[in-house]
Amino acid sequence: MKFVTFQDGHGTSLGVIDQDEIVNLTAWRDVVQDVMPEITRDLPELYSVGDLVDAGDSGLEFARFVLENQSSMGTVLRRSLADVRLLPPILKPRKNIFCLGKNYVKHAMEFEGTEDQAKAVPKYPIIFSKTPTTVVGPNDPIDSHRDVTQALDYEAEIGVIIGKTGTAIRPEEALDYIFGFVLINDVTARDLQAAHSQWLRGKSLDTFCPMGPYVVHKSAIDDISKIEIGCRVNGEVRQHNVSGNMIFDIPTTLAVLSNGMTLEKGDIIATGTPEGVGIGFHPPKYLVPGDEVTIFSAQLGELTNVVS
Repeated sequence: MKFVTFQDGHGTSLGVIDQDEIVNLTAWRDVVQDVMPEITRDLPELYSVGDLVDAGDSGLEFARFVLENQSSMGTVLRRSLADVRLLPPILKPRKNIFCLGKNYVKHAMEFEGTEDQAKAVPKYPIIFSKTPTTVVGPNDPIDSHRDVTQALDYEAEIGVIIGKTGTAIRPEEALDYIFGFVLINDVTARDLQAAHSQWLRGKSLDTFCPMGPYVVHKSAIDDISKIEIGCRVNGEVRQHNVSGNMIFDIPTTLAVLSNGMTLEKGDIIATGTPEGVGIGFHPPKYLVPGDEVTIFSAQLGELTNVVS
């Protein structure tokens, strides 16, 4: 299942994609509550994918019920994707977004400017964060912040949405704690990243975390080591790789982060970017106003934003 948060003339709603249309789960909740209240008895109000994650198993059971029974209930609560505005699936994360740095070998080498793999590849995951105010949705502009940075870069990443709170998660049980996956553009001001002793500021200017277009539930992913991730800038493919080439894979990342620190429902983890970022070219290919950036994945869709 692919879940979206969208906006139309009736407000902000939660939806699930069915072919080329969105089934409005927010509206369906009221319908189902009237005719089959036992389905929604433990269900909170649902206005976003974040609300669905909070609802846990009851939210997924409700979504499956609607998809399986919508035609027989005689109510049409669907919209064309073209007729709505897609918002960030999780409108404003409760906490900073966890991020991994240098998590693909060739990216680590291009970032360090060395051909020596042993020197470039980290021994332990490099973990930093982006603030919740960075998040924007599909087709929202990326602010170039030309008064703050002259080295604007893109980073295509696979985002992991935590679906169950836990600590000391073992790698072999990591999938039990995942709700789904989403595309993220970890936009970065390289000059700020270099100037400060840590990466928070260079990663956290407003609009620096485009996210979407939807969250793909883990049940729709056959193998989490084969998730494609790539980036096009103005139609030119700059990045292309698969999750299986991560230095620290997704289960390992969850195990490390949850070792002594609680991961909660709705937490977001950006798992690192492959080679091909702007700073890796000679000279660098930084973003400028008017550039169109598309993060793409065969499993997770396409996320497009234009630099303003």
